[in-house]
Parts: sequence; structure tokens; C-alpha cells
Amino acid sequence: MNLTPLQDGGVAVVERPDFPVNKGALCGKGRTAPAVLASGVRLTSPLVRSGGTLVPASWDEALDRVAEGLGRTRTEHGPDACGVFGGGGLTNEKAYSLGKFARIVLGTSQIDYNGRFCMSSAAAAGMKAFGLDRGLPFPLEDIPKTGCVILVGSNLAETMPPALRYFSELRENGGKLIVIDPRRTKTAEQADVHLAPRPGTDLALALGLLHLVVAEGRVDEEYVQERTVGWEDARAAAMAHWPEYVERITGVSVPQLRETVRLFCEPEHAMVLTARGPEQQSKGTDTVGAWINLCLATGRAGRPLSGYGCLTGQGNGQGGREHGQKADQLPGYRKLDDPAARRHVAEVWGVDPDSLPGPGRSAYELLDALGTDIRALLLMASNPVVSAPRAAHIEERIKSLDFLAVCDVVLSETAELADVVLPVTQWAEETGTTTNLEGRVLLRRRAITPPEGIRSDLEVMHELAARLGGERGLEKGFPTDPEEVFEELRRASAGGPADYSGITYRRLVEENGVFWPCPAPAAVHDGSADAEDSEDSQDCEDASLDAVAGADDPAQDAETDAPTDGAVHPGTPRLFLDRFATPDGRARFVPVSHRAIAEEPDDEYPVLLTTGRVVAQYQSGAQTRRVDELNNAAPGPFVELHPRLAARLGAAEGDPVAVVSRRGRAVAPARITTGIRPDTVFMPFHWPGEGRANTLTNPALDPTSRMPEFKACAVRVEAVKS
Repeated sequence: MNLTPLQDGGVAVVERPDFPVNKGALCGKGRTAPAVLASGVRLTSPLVRSGGTLVPASWDEALDRVAEGLGRTRTEHGPDACGVFGGGGLTNEKAYSLGKFARIVLGTSQIDYNGRFCMSSAAAAGMKAFGLDRGLPFPLEDIPKTGCVILVGSNLAETMPPALRYFSELRENGGKLIVIDPRRTKTAEQADVHLAPRPGTDLALALGLLHLVVAEGRVDEEYVQERTVGWEDARAAAMAHWPEYVERITGVSVPQLRETVRLFCEPEHAMVLTARGPEQQSKGTDTVGAWINLCLATGRAGRPLSGYGCLTGQGNGQGGREHGQKADQLPGYRKLDDPAARRHVAEVWGVDPDSLPGPGRSAYELLDALGTDIRALLLMASNPVVSAPRAAHIEERIKSLDFLAVCDVVLSETAELADVVLPVTQWAEETGTTTNLEGRVLLRRRAITPPEGIRSDLEVMHELAARLGGERGLEKGFPTDPEEVFEELRRASAGGPADYSGITYRRLVEENGVFWPCPAPAAVHDGSADAEDSEDSQDCEDASLDAVAGADDPAQDAETDAPTDGAVHPGTPRLFLDRFATPDGRARFVPVSHRAIAEEPDDEYPVLLTTGRVVAQYQSGAQTRRVDELNNAAPGPFVELHPRLAARLGAAEGDPVAVVSRRGRAVAPARITTGIRPDTVFMPFHWPGEGRANTLTNPALDPTSRMPEFKACAVRVEAVKS
């Protein structure tokens, strides 16, 4: 979008049809986003707790309190008693600085972010299979040109409306869309085939499809032999999941399974795209791995107009997990326990590699340790009181902290519990980069001046580093200029899997985005940068937000070596066309087998709960619930249930019903529809209070990704007597 400053100090959103990703299309959240900039909505002064109440304070007083709280905790209980929790909405510059702040200034290993709740299972499965995780290994513009897309657990008509046009164009071009979702969502209504499996059975479904691929002789044997390893073990695992067995597990009929295989295998090109449905499970990594196996067995991955991809869920969901705010990572998607990675990043940071802490707890485990092992927390861009699983428990853990500091643009439910709240700039008031679901790095430029008394997260970290660093001068390592931070990020990421070293602000302006990996000529790897490329590009006429450019050469492969002749690398729109990012260049089949969800229904809790989003609200709703137009469209939580279940309860449309799990109770109006399975209820998770869906959800973790099982848990549903 473009933003046009108004005389009253606000901005107007203007569509930008020249951008090939959204082509000017915006959802209601994008159109109304400036409403959150209003002074009556957003925070305009630091707040500190006094006598149990948050009251306005000066920046010096607030920052001194944060430094004192974190410093005292570090001194009395050790650095790992300080926790840091980030968010997938932070720019790359802020995510990078936050990881550096945790490890250098605080010296703590206890840092993670809410993206762990979002794409981590897909990331883990992609790393296992391909040696690299990037949401989509191809641009969105490839989708209408393929022959078939299997869309697993995504309601993008509501969660990502501008992307729906690609799937509409796919069908207009004669391609087929298969949607897999327990609910008949607005996205499923667009599909040629809708499969409605029982929540938590996506793994069995994928294995059943692969079984049929083998049984019907549809395996691409030449591709499997030339470009993969591990097929025999994966094949054996799939053959244990015959169609009738899978039908009993999933509720998807054998004829539907066979038709899905036919539609997927007959075209020359096809794709599988997953989202939170299969990923937010205690077996999410294996589930995504099974869908990847289906792509590999049919020769789809690493070929033009084909492949596996993940639809990311936050504004910087991709970039947010690449540059160091995740518990086990360093910038450039390097592993924290890799000695070579530690040496490289430590050299950029000017510290001893041995001084860097090791991997810490994952997001839920970090939150669960608050008030015990972790005594103080610095939190940015997240609202776990609403968004975390077993949310009532996490709320109590947050309340038990010795000290909590929150940086946010509004007084979220989590910020209300803080000792200090720091008001920070929003998207229209600051410059920085984000990385979209295609791996395209974008420059988001400042359009307006923030109100008096607002500072950026980069300024907050700079000031805290000055206060906590003693005589070490650590604040020098935390610039407040985002382009200066990005220049360091380039050097830190150089040579890593997510190599941004060839990307500059100037290129992002001129090319409207650059796909990573994009290595630089050797000069940047040496720590220097082309002076021309590092000039300030922020004063360009157009103040554009989340601008996205078109793809380059479709034959571009995944090679990431820097050009030896000093030529500028064009970026990598399409990965894996020549080889995968594994030592031998081959993709890995990973054998997986179906297993039950962590909490199956029983006599006491006989129904399954699944959760998700609605089009007019976003994530924990901290900002969207403050926009009148969005609240009018989606004023509160609800419980979606089948007419047969409603009849058993004696509940009519709009009647309050209670959903009860082993972790708590939520109450919301009934929304009765035949678009959901009779054994399943659905709740959106945007609201706090009595209707908080995450009061109910199960924090059972995937053993690899540490993703909680948001998408399936056992509940009972009760009518609420008036």
C-alpha cells in the first residue's frame, strides 16, 4: 500500500495496483490500519506501576526502572533469570537487535518469540527435507500457472484475502483447488474438492494419499532416484496406512482420497501448501513432513510451478525467525550451537564466541518458567495473555514475575500487568524491512512523524544497553538508525542460509523487494560495504508499506555463492531447481507414521475444539479490537457448532454456550452451521476474558519444533442457563 500524509497528522491508505503480489487488493485490516495511530487509541506516554496502578512517567524514569529491574534480577539470580520475548511483527532490524540485546547486554539464553506458535513445525520439516526453510520456495505468481494445489489447513479467504485471487486465477486457468479443513470455510467454498478430516488427523490423511500414489503406480521413480534419499523407509511407512484405515481415522471417504490423488497427479505441475491447521499440532513436524513426502514421491519439489510451501501468518513471520530472536538461532538462520556460526556472528558483534549463551527454552516453555526460573521479562510485540495456549495459567505465571517490562503501541492485556510500559512507534512511523511469505525482503518506509513522547524499539534497546552496560559502552552496538542496523545484519547473515548480505536499502527501493538468499560480493563478507549502496534511501517520495515486487528469472536456482566477479546477485525467487540445500544436494524423505493427538475425546470431554481467525480481527486483537469498523464486523467471540450438537444441548443461534476443557472454561454465543463436523466445535482466538479460546487449548508440544497443539483438544460443550 501507499500512505499519504494528511493535514491533521494522520495518513490515508492508498491502493497500490502496480505491486504484483496484492495488486492493490487490501483487506479491511489494511484499509483501517491508520485508525490505531490515533492518540486516543495508542499509547503516548511511558507508564510505570505506582501503588498497584499504571501512571504516566518520563522516559528517563521508565527506562531507569526497566534497567534496574533487569539489572537487579541478573545480579541476584544470574543472567538466565532474565527472559526476553519477541514477536513476528517486529521488523528484521528490531528482531536482529533484540536477539543481540538478549545475548550481549543481558547475557541470557532465555529468548524466544510468538512465531514459535505460528510456522515452526513447517520450518522444522522444511529443514529436515530440503536443508532450508523459506515459507514459499517460489513466488505467489506461480500458483495460477500450476495444475493443482492442495491447500491444507488454511482459510486464506479470511486470513489473507488479497492472496485468494491467485487461487481464483488457478481455477480460471483450468487448475484444481483441493482444500483440507474440518470446517467448510469461505476458502473451502471456492474449492473443487473439500476434504473435512477430523481435527488432528492430517498426518494420516497425507500418508493415505501417499499409499495410493504407490499403489496406483504414480511415483516418479526417475526423480526419486536422481534427487532424493530415504524413499524406501518412507514408502514402507506409508504402505501401513491403507485407504480404508485412513478413512476410519480421518472420516474422509476412500473415493475422496482416490479423487484427490488423481487430481494431484495427473497435471504436469502441482503444489501442496500448508498453514496452521496441520502445523499447530503436537505432531506438526511429522504432519508437514508427510505432505512433503507426497511432493517428493510425485516429483513435484524443486521443479518449475511445483513444490511444497508454507503460508506464513504474521507481518514478518518469515524474517522474524531468521535473525536471532528465536531460542536456538543466530542471524542469517544460523544455529546457535554451531561453532562456526558462533565465531562468525561474534566477530561481527565484537565479542568472544564463548561469551554467547547457548540455546534457551522455546516460547511456551519460557512462559511456563516465568516466576520460577525466569524472574524478569522484557516483552516486545506480543500479547501472550490472549495468544498463548493454556492462557489462564500463563497469565498467572506473568503475574508471578518479579518484574515485567512491555514495549507496545497499545495497552494490551499483557501490558496491563506490567511494571513498566514503553510506548513505541508503529509501522507508519518508522522505517525497516520485513520479509514476506515468498522470502522477498521489503522496505517499509516512514510516512509520518510519531507523536511527542514516542520512541522506537531500537531507541529503547540503545538506552537500555547504555544503562545496563556499565563502562563497556554497549550502546554503541545498538544504533537507533534502522539502515545502520540493517548494514550490520547484512554482515552477520553473510554466508548463512538466509543470506541478506547482497541486499541494501537502495536495492529494495529500486527493485521493490529482493528475494533471499542474496549473497554479496566479497567486500561485504569482509565487513565492508559499498558506500553507494549504503546511502540513506529513506527520503524517497513514495511512503510505501509492505511493497512487493515481481519475480525474476524463473530458472534462478538455489546456489548461494557470492559472485566472484563483484557482480550484484539478483536474488533467488525460486529455490531448489538445480539442487536442494543439503550436503549432497538431494532432498530427504523422512519416514513418519500416524499417531493420535495428545488429548483424544473421552466420555467426560467428548468433542474436539479447533481454533482460528476471522477476517475482521488479527492475532490477539490488541490493535484490531480498537478499530470501530472491525469491531462492528466481528464484535466478539463465538462457538461454531453443528446443528446436531446444538440440538443435543438445546441451544439456539446466539444462545450462550460454555466450552470446557481440562484447563478451563470459555463462554460465547452459539453460531450454528452445517459447515462444521458434528464432533467438532470452533472458536476464534482474538478475544480476552470470558470468551478467551486459549483458556482451553492444550500446550502439548511437538518434540522437534516445540509448537503447541492449538488445533485439537478434548472439550465438552454445555448450555448456559440464563
